[in-house]
Amino acid sequence: MGEENAKASYSSLSPMDKKKGGFTASSFIFVLLALDNMGFVANMVSMVLYFMLVMKFDLAHSANTLTNFMGSTFLLSLTGGFISDTYLSRFTTCLIFGAVEILALVLMTIQAYSKDLHPKPVCKSSCVEGGMAFMLYASLCLLALGSGGVRGALPALGADQFNRKEEAKSLATFFNGLMLSSTLGATIGVTFIVYVSTNVAWYWGFFISTIATFVGFAVLAIGKPFYRLQIPGDSPIIRIVQVIVVAIKNRRLPQPGSPQELYEISEKESNYFEEKIAHTHQFRFLDKAAILGKDTKPQQWVVCTVTQVEEVKVLTRMLPILFSTIIMNTCLAQLQTFSVQQGNAMNRYLGSFEVPAPSIPVIPLLFMSILIPIYEFFFVPFARKITNHPSGITQLQRVGVGLVLSAISMAVAGIVEVKRKNQVHKDITKPISLFWLSFQYAIFGIADMFTLVGLLEFFYKEAPAGMKSLSTSFTWLSLAFGYFLSSIFVDVINAVTKRIAPSKQGWLHGIDINKNNVHLFYWFLAILSCINFANYLYWASWYKYKTDEPASKIQLKPLNQIPLINGDPSTQDSVIKTKEEKVTAL
Repeated sequence: MGEENAKASYSSLSPMDKKKGGFTASSFIFVLLALDNMGFVANMVSMVLYFMLVMKFDLAHSANTLTNFMGSTFLLSLTGGFISDTYLSRFTTCLIFGAVEILALVLMTIQAYSKDLHPKPVCKSSCVEGGMAFMLYASLCLLALGSGGVRGALPALGADQFNRKEEAKSLATFFNGLMLSSTLGATIGVTFIVYVSTNVAWYWGFFISTIATFVGFAVLAIGKPFYRLQIPGDSPIIRIVQVIVVAIKNRRLPQPGSPQELYEISEKESNYFEEKIAHTHQFRFLDKAAILGKDTKPQQWVVCTVTQVEEVKVLTRMLPILFSTIIMNTCLAQLQTFSVQQGNAMNRYLGSFEVPAPSIPVIPLLFMSILIPIYEFFFVPFARKITNHPSGITQLQRVGVGLVLSAISMAVAGIVEVKRKNQVHKDITKPISLFWLSFQYAIFGIADMFTLVGLLEFFYKEAPAGMKSLSTSFTWLSLAFGYFLSSIFVDVINAVTKRIAPSKQGWLHGIDINKNNVHLFYWFLAILSCINFANYLYWASWYKYKTDEPASKIQLKPLNQIPLINGDPSTQDSVIKTKEEKVTAL
């Protein structure tokens, strides 16, 4: 009976089923990422021009609209992560939000095609209003919801395809493969789709993105027989709130002298795959949630297990790491806004071929397409021999390398902008080549390779079993905060510099980038990135990695019973009796 319940409740981790999971299942996810990223990245780097040239937004409004859209997209990844941890499987969550994403792309294609939904060539005040504005912002909102929801569930769905015996080395390889497939798709997007959008018609670019995304989700659906599908469990948000509430209620109780006095579900009371997390001494005030008062019956909102308390501690320890990466993503936002506008004012000819300004990110993407396999097949095995770490270097070390490179990228971006403006003042008819931007893009591309993969792997591996999607979404949450912070910086710096500058003009005012001081903004971000790196070093050294538990210690609870947080464990009557049965069920 125990084995039947185990299979029904959490089939995603079964290593006994050799036909499911592994890189065979992941290949479908890689295809989706490549196809979906073709349109996503193409729109990400070119929509600032769409807003300027088609929707008649000014420079700052175009940049802020794009960064707000991107910030909303990554913020909404929390929605996908929460739903896939609590209500639906990660596979189903991806398909539902994928349908929303496709609908949004269809609406954007229609608006780009219909001249009636474009503002007049010359407009005195707000160019986009009424039904035109509703169509634009409704499609952007739906696109943010769909894309964000997919990104909240998809990385965890892929990582679920590797059981605990395979996890150590395969997870690192999977996340590198995730990055490589995204990079290859983005490379096609910023070349082919961007060229079609800017040189043929914007609606053709959106249409190709729609078709690619549709085919990607069709491939994901076809792969269903190969996936290990996780059945969602208890709400991670409720589990967190319970610990906080019970800890506050028990705040006057004395701290136990030994962790053994704290409450934990016994092996016989376990009713689902619950990874036991060892007690730690950080945030000891939360331990009071696991104090069971004398003559008190263990039940919901009265006491929490040590494991449940440690789940909250793990998430709390992650937060400083999350916040330390926000500035880097603020820098990323500039490469998709002001750097694209820089490129639009430079010499974009390669021989007789005119390169679309948004296509310049193909340079770091090509670097990454080469460097990711080199990193995976040469650097990681070499570093593994020295460090004995499955990933070669730790996830937090990878993030640190990325933060340093992002600061360098912003400093270089400022230098290139100075060179560009000096040439404009000398001879505006002979601008410098677009490919000067390749330096800042290439450095940041390598930074992103280290940081994004490091964060995804870090948040997935460190997360409690029932919070994998939500925790992985923290990577996108950092991106969201970075984009929103970019919008705030643009507005604040414009407001401040407008008051103190002799010209009474802000650094980033108007639509003519030649009259702005974008280089000062880049250097401001470079200095801020250096300060942020010092802050990151402190928190990275303070962080304590979660100890992985062996498979034999993972507990099962029967499917027809409710965990402690949902009821009285004394009512539970179904037990897997031996460790051998548990391992078989796993």
